[in-house]
Amino acid sequence: MNDISVIGLDAVVWAGWGLVTGYAAHRLPARVLDHDTWLTRTRPWEAQVSRRLRVRRWQRLLPEAGRVFGGRSKRRVGGRGSPTLERYAAETRRAEVVHWLGFVPLIAFLFWNPAPLWLVMAAYATAANVPCVLSLRANRARIGRVLRRRGA
Repeated sequence: MNDISVIGLDAVVWAGWGLVTGYAAHRLPARVLDHDTWLTRTRPWEAQVSRRLRVRRWQRLLPEAGRVFGGRSKRRVGGRGSPTLERYAAETRRAEVVHWLGFVPLIAFLFWNPAPLWLVMAAYATAANVPCVLSLRANRARIGRVLRRRGA
């Protein structure tokens, strides 16, 4: 396969995987998303990283695809009540799972990409997913602080 064919195959896999994971995450039951797991739990040091990277300044520039499969947008919380904040936190968990799964195609790319192109694909996966994960985790940490103050 020449490089153009490989890049075309990579693009098809990226798009297909994005659709599959987005749809699958949309189908996750609420009980799966109503609490943090090892993967989605925010760590104490993340607040400092978020401040240093100034996540609140640039997060509004990120694309929002939460409604593609009937989910909720994460652009706005949608209210101040505890149930609304808990639902928003669940949506951030759903989106975070999708973005972590965005790295999985890199495993398959090892089979047909030459090493330099695989590195480009890894850089793309990082650039496309890490800023979203940082934003989602920062928002969920802020909402978690509000909910803990309220005793929810």
